[in-house]
Amino acid sequence: MTAVKNILGEDWTIIPAGGSTGAAYVAQSEQKKLFLKRNSSPFLAVLSAQGIVPKLVWTKRLENGDVVTAQQWLDGKALNVEEMQHPKVARLLSKIHHSSELLDMLLRIERTTITPDQMLVRAKKVVLGSKEARESLTIFKAIKFLEKRLLDVYYDQQVVCHCDLNHHNWMLSDNGELYLIDWDNARVGDPAMDIGRILQSYIPKHEWDQWLEKYGMENSKYFMQRMHWYLIIDEIISYVVAEKQTKRKEADTHLMELNQLLHQVNDWSL
Repeated sequence: MTAVKNILGEDWTIIPAGGSTGAAYVAQSEQKKLFLKRNSSPFLAVLSAQGIVPKLVWTKRLENGDVVTAQQWLDGKALNVEEMQHPKVARLLSKIHHSSELLDMLLRIERTTITPDQMLVRAKKVVLGSKEARESLTIFKAIKFLEKRLLDVYYDQQVVCHCDLNHHNWMLSDNGELYLIDWDNARVGDPAMDIGRILQSYIPKHEWDQWLEKYGMENSKYFMQRMHWYLIIDEIISYVVAEKQTKRKEADTHLMELNQLLHQVNDWSL
């Protein structure tokens, strides 16, 4: 980040901020602190304008072609599992899903949407690449279920989906503002992909209807069908990823979750 240091000046210290990509940094001087990211999506500007991520301060192109963005640094913390049940989470996700500005911008960047048939092809490809997945009866049953229900889960009201809604990506600032960060996996698709991950991971089942009401929608059999279909895809892919990384305990957890989902769809006649 020498080129960035040249832009900021000698009185700035830049250190890696962690993360899997190695493209995020914290820049600090005596008076100010910034969050820097290399080659982040132009989508960030719209997210900032709508108050969904901390404020974008500047964007600069370096001589090597890299683009660096600087965001306001906010002191705060990630939400814990229990805090994910707060109505603010439902309201912010609803705001994101109902934003035409976010949708227009991401469609200009991505140019495509996620469709169920594409997701199914991806899941099958992932399974084929894993001996453990190919030999798993649970995975076999899950793929058969996905094939059988494919035509039942098409939905034409596409929205911007974050696609990585674990509690670590929800940030509560010290002044009480809630933000959703880490948009690298965002795609245009069925809102059930996002909502399902929150309901299944953080909300007790007897509270699903109340959570959906806070989000701004009524529960329905059609929504539950779509939600569970995408959750099953999620668990298959997560299982294979964990297996390939030899994280056996994590892989077993995903397989257990997959079994539970298959029981749920049977119990509810979805």
